[in-house]
Amino acid sequence: MPAVKTFIVLADAAIAAASFLIAFFLREGEPILSAAAWAWSKAFVPYAGILYFAILARIAMLVYQGVLRLHGAFSYSREAIKVFKAVSVSSLLIIAWAFLFRGGFAFRDFSYSRGIFVLDFAFAFFGLLVFHLLIRYLQSTARRHDVNLIATIVVGSGDEAARTVESLAEKPDLGYRVVAMLGSRPPSKSVSGIPYLGEIDLLPSIVTNLAVREVIIADENVSSERLFETMMKIGRKQRVEFRLAPDLFDLLPQKTSIEQIGVLPMIRLFWEPLSDAERFLKRGFDIVISFVAIGLTLPLMAIIAIWIKLDSRGRVIFKQERVGMDGRIFLCYKFRTMYEDADPEIHREAYIKNIAGQAGGNENDHDEPVFGKVSNDPRITRAGRILRRTSLDELPQLFNVLRGEMSVVGPRPPIPYEVENYAPWHRRRLDMRPGITGLWQVSGRNRIPFEEMVRIDLFYIENWSLWLDLKIILLTIPAVFRGDGAR
Repeated sequence: MPAVKTFIVLADAAIAAASFLIAFFLREGEPILSAAAWAWSKAFVPYAGILYFAILARIAMLVYQGVLRLHGAFSYSREAIKVFKAVSVSSLLIIAWAFLFRGGFAFRDFSYSRGIFVLDFAFAFFGLLVFHLLIRYLQSTARRHDVNLIATIVVGSGDEAARTVESLAEKPDLGYRVVAMLGSRPPSKSVSGIPYLGEIDLLPSIVTNLAVREVIIADENVSSERLFETMMKIGRKQRVEFRLAPDLFDLLPQKTSIEQIGVLPMIRLFWEPLSDAERFLKRGFDIVISFVAIGLTLPLMAIIAIWIKLDSRGRVIFKQERVGMDGRIFLCYKFRTMYEDADPEIHREAYIKNIAGQAGGNENDHDEPVFGKVSNDPRITRAGRILRRTSLDELPQLFNVLRGEMSVVGPRPPIPYEVENYAPWHRRRLDMRPGITGLWQVSGRNRIPFEEMVRIDLFYIENWSLWLDLKIILLTIPAVFRGDGAR
């Protein structure tokens, strides 16, 4: 499959280049290459930089629209719409580049022909449309020969599950091969020869053993808690997509989309809170911010390290197990703010009370509550109290960000014993990398109860944007100076 995608990308690049070159030749009637040497002709030189950008813009927009996504169901009409959107947006980018770039001012007085851009759009759309519809036709033919099919499990034992299995089995060109059925009980009769392997609790091991990539839930007896618990065990690393039969609306998370697979309407669960492009953008943002922040704060971190050494005996850096995205355990770095060998049970008891919503979860008064913390904690050093109030103890977490274990902005990283006491819906906050700061930080931090903090984290996950991350970072600075809830 990687080789096929590489071929498609190279073909797209060739079509994009040919479209622009043909448009130039038809509009200007000038040669593209110099007759004297292997180089651009004098007439084409102002357009050379635009050609290179046009190729990159066309490919980038095709990828963004999902035209290169070769797994799962497709339709020729949707494919045509995707190509049209990709060509339209990339054409706008090409025009903007042409009239803003102007060859790095070398051609600032040059007047670009608008006819070339119109012809380029027409040729690119026609060429890319024909090529990608041909690719889809060949793909559909290959699927009828059991090639390019997604290993799929259907969860259910009733009529809805049987209809789903039969529909997918009758139309292999949809791109699905049902390898097994799971459910609360075996189906009353054999469905297209698909084996029944047991209850949904076996799903994580079966997904691994059979290399399953899609799970279709068609069983009204599956509770939301059981479903999401199973999804958490599978984890995002295996890149399994879940789809839901439309009758099971009580299981829906906030982010869903309705797709049609053949004649079957399916609700896709957004198990991935961010798209590939969004994850790439957020990760790039994290790397840039953490690099800059480490460079600016290294002298301060050196001073803090000396202060901690002079204040009390022990290590400078405190490493603690935390739970990251998908429940993965990692070592979180912080400046040590407690005496060596401090008893962790004090905090454990306080936080378990906080999760349970018990009165003891608030370690302060009603007017100025502090949830999940120990009031006047005797384990904290003199330097530690100041470091905690200013959140400077968290500066080493910038290195966790560089390692890819944390993000600059995200949900608060929980301790394993906290996660052990989570309700199933609480675990949805593990869908994203934990952050040094987050919406919980600027919304009151330890002054809000646990369930409200979880809802804030879920709101952030469901509504993530780069602009939201920037706003949270800007709001964090005054919150740190005020020492909001940092005790």
